[in-house]
Amino acid sequence: MRKPITDQDRDQVRRLHAEGKSRNAIARAIGRSGSTVSKIAGEFDPPLSFERGPEVVAATDARRIDLAARRAQFAERLHESAERLHEQLFAPCVVGAFGGKDNLWSEQPLDRPQFADQRQILAAVSTAVDKSLKLAPAEGGQGAEDVRSMLGTLGEVLADAFADDEGADDGG
Repeated sequence: MRKPITDQDRDQVRRLHAEGKSRNAIARAIGRSGSTVSKIAGEFDPPLSFERGPEVVAATDARRIDLAARRAQFAERLHESAERLHEQLFAPCVVGAFGGKDNLWSEQPLDRPQFADQRQILAAVSTAVDKSLKLAPAEGGQGAEDVRSMLGTLGEVLADAFADDEGADDGG
């Protein structure tokens, strides 16, 4: 059998709601189900609401902004890693390998990495830069594409005008 709703339950719901508690937090505090708390809240005039839309939107926006800042920081670190890797392309290095009949370790200093190693370094640099740009696109974005398009059109117009001028000289 259900426990009847008392005036004490109503008072507690009103007080805890005024403190900003959620429906489920109130239910735990008064030892009732969430549906009972909703029923009590609906009996008030005006009814108490547990709508948290604005708070959820604000929290979601804050989280999105925090993640954007973290992506930008990580993109910067990726770019710095790419720069450090790039410095290795032509830097002196030491290569080592096991070999010989006794399978002993030997090392050889080189003026720069071997070609295969340079190719792997360049691939790693390219990947790091590409990923950093996806996390935090370079300045310019879509506007830069508009400028390139405008400059291309301007170049075509100037080339056509120059071609027309040359044709006029031939006929005069």
